[in-house]
Amino acid sequence: MDIISYTAEHNIFRDGLRKFLDKEIVPHIEEWEEAGIVPRSFWKKMGGQGFLCTDIPERYGGAGGDFLYSVIVCEELVKCNFSGLAASLHSDICVPYISSFGSEEQKEKYLPACVSGDIITALAMTEPNAGSDLASIKTTAREDGKQIILNGQKTFISNGINCDLVIVAARDAAVQQQHQAVDLYIVESGTPGFEKGRQIKKIGWHSQDTAELYFTDCRIPKENRLGEKNSGFLKLMTKLQQERLVCAIGAVAAAEFMLDFTIKYCRERQAFGRPLSKFQHIQFEIVEMATEVKLGRTFLDKLIVEHAEGKNIVVEVAMAKYWTTDMAFRVADKCLQLHGGYGYCEEYPIARAWRDIRVTRIFAGTNEVMKGIAAKFMGL
Repeated sequence: MDIISYTAEHNIFRDGLRKFLDKEIVPHIEEWEEAGIVPRSFWKKMGGQGFLCTDIPERYGGAGGDFLYSVIVCEELVKCNFSGLAASLHSDICVPYISSFGSEEQKEKYLPACVSGDIITALAMTEPNAGSDLASIKTTAREDGKQIILNGQKTFISNGINCDLVIVAARDAAVQQQHQAVDLYIVESGTPGFEKGRQIKKIGWHSQDTAELYFTDCRIPKENRLGEKNSGFLKLMTKLQQERLVCAIGAVAAAEFMLDFTIKYCRERQAFGRPLSKFQHIQFEIVEMATEVKLGRTFLDKLIVEHAEGKNIVVEVAMAKYWTTDMAFRVADKCLQLHGGYGYCEEYPIARAWRDIRVTRIFAGTNEVMKGIAAKFMGL
């Protein structure tokens, strides 16, 4: 019995998404990897087909779908072996800050364009000297009459070049308590004092426009604060459960893709007069990987259901984020090895899959931090 009960509507949605990706995205992946960025026009194509922000209510232009639609989009994009179009970051990590904590005016102003793809979002938390330790951010927010003045630097910001709207975490220097000092602010691209820096060259995720962002006396209206003052850190903690669950969804989907691709390769590739899949050692390697992938899928699907039901599963999600991303990298490494020299060549998809999966053990809180969270809640 399956843990997740997908409806006929979910399956129709998945089928339509697959056809869209096969036609509109897959033929361009190599081109975008070379260019180092995905054209904005394809974000609008995604939005035009209803594949962005699927949970946003109809009154703001969305479909009002449940969390399973987000799961489907994440899985199918990952199974294209492509990380450049960070739709799940936009739809399931950035935009929920506005839909959950924004004022009615903010929702009406921004959500319809987020759904359509006319607005691309980014989340600016990480700084040069503050990664997983969000309470240590140095970017400041100072009130000046009816305005907020932002000063600071952010780095490793996904969608940093394409973004039209950034949700910025900044601290009030006048507040001594670290956690209470943090607030979230909406900053639009083109705001004086907000500058997009260089696009960061990375080992993987070549077409993902990851950038540095700078705020120099950047003035925004007070109305651009998300929610009540001194509540930003709590908002971040509230949304990290879904962010880390999305990471786990992507990791398991990637492992499934890599395993399926490698099994097919081993059945076709000949060595010493027979397919690789007929060698006992390779059979054992594949069985071990398949076992881990199935274990990951079972744990993940249980958490997806519980998250959709609104349960607090912060500890379990921290465990899942670290284990599934570690597992996916183990699978990637074994799959590349089974491809031999071809696995190290760019023309074989396993090469991109191998280099792209590595960062998942770092972002959304490093796996070491995930273990620390679990240990704390276990009373260790």
